[in-house]
Amino acid sequence: MREYRIAAIPADGIGPEVIDAGIAVLKALAGQRGDIRLDFDLFDWGTDYYKRHGVMMPADGLDRLRKFDAIYFGAVGAVDVPDHVTLWGLRLKICQGFDQYANVRPTRILPGIASPLGGVRAGDLDWVIVRENSEGEYSGAGGRVHQGLPEEVGMDVAVFTRVGVERIMRYAFRLAQSRPRKFLTVVTKSNAQRHGMVMWDEIAEKVSREFPDVTWDKMLVDAMTVRMVLKPQSLDTIVATNLHADVLSDLAGALAGSIGVAPTANIDPERRFPSMFEPIHGSAFDIAGKGIANPVASFWTAAEMLGHLGEREAGDQLMRAVERVCEAGIMTPDVGGNATTREVTEAVCNAIAGRNILD
Repeated sequence: MREYRIAAIPADGIGPEVIDAGIAVLKALAGQRGDIRLDFDLFDWGTDYYKRHGVMMPADGLDRLRKFDAIYFGAVGAVDVPDHVTLWGLRLKICQGFDQYANVRPTRILPGIASPLGGVRAGDLDWVIVRENSEGEYSGAGGRVHQGLPEEVGMDVAVFTRVGVERIMRYAFRLAQSRPRKFLTVVTKSNAQRHGMVMWDEIAEKVSREFPDVTWDKMLVDAMTVRMVLKPQSLDTIVATNLHADVLSDLAGALAGSIGVAPTANIDPERRFPSMFEPIHGSAFDIAGKGIANPVASFWTAAEMLGHLGEREAGDQLMRAVERVCEAGIMTPDVGGNATTREVTEAVCNAIAGRNILD
C-alpha cells in the first residue's frame, strides 16, 4: 500500500467546510480502492490564529510543512483583517517559501453545469492556465514613502528574471506537449510594458524551439479576454504572468459555470518541497457557515493533488464520481442546484463506493 502524508490548512471562511468535505471524499476513495492510504494533519493557521498570535502562521511553519507529501489548502481572507496581511502572511509565504513557481489551473465545463456562454457545452471549453507564481507583478518588490503626506508615493515593481520566465515557459510548453492538441497560447502585454514583457516574449520564442511539436501563438492580455469569451474552442494551454493569469483564471472559472468548481495546484516541479493544492474561490465569508459552499472545487483540487502524487488513476476515479453527481443535478445553489455542501459530499462518496448517489 502506498502511503501519503497530507498537511491540511482549512484557514478562513468556507475553507474549513470545503476541506472537511474534501477529506471525507478522499478517505472514502482510499477506503474503496485499498491501494493507497492518506493521512491528514490539520493546522489551524489563518485569521483566527492571527488574532490570537499576531501572525498568520508560526515562525517554524515552513519547517513543519516540509516533511509532508502535499499541502491541501482551503482559503484565506477575512473581512476584519487587511487582505495583504492574510495573503502574504500565509498563502504567499508558503508558495514563495517552497518555490511553487507553477500555478496550474485546469478549467472545463463539467456535465450538468451550464456555461454563461450561449451554445458552449462540455468539451467546447477545456483549458489549462499556467500562472507564473513566484515573481512578476506579485514579487513584493516596492514600497511606500512619505506616508500620510500629500507627496506620498506607493510603488509595486514587477520583477521578471530570465530564470523565472524560462522555467515557467518550459513548464507550460511541456504541459501543452502532454495534451492532445499540443497547443499553447502565450499571454503578454509587450506593446505597453516594454521591458519585462518584451523579455517574456523573447524567452517564449527561444524556449519554443525546444518543442517543435507544440504549436503556439501570442496574445495581448486585453485581447485574450475577448478571445476567451468569443472563441473558447480556439484555446487549450495558456501561460501568463502572475497578475494576468490571476485575472484570466477567474474569468475562465466563470465562463465554465462558477469559480466554485475551479481547482488550483501550486507546484514545485522539481519536487524539492511539497506542492500545495487549493480551490480558487476564496474565503467567501458571505456564505460561510450556511452549509451551501460548493465543494466541487475542493474535490477537483484533491484529484489534481492525487495526480501530482503519482496516483492519476485514483484522481480520475474521483473526477468520474464528481461528474456523475453533477450530471445528476446534485449541486449547490451557485451552479443552479439546491443541495447543501453535505449532500453533494455524500453523493460523491456514494458514487465512489458504487452506491445509489441519492442514498
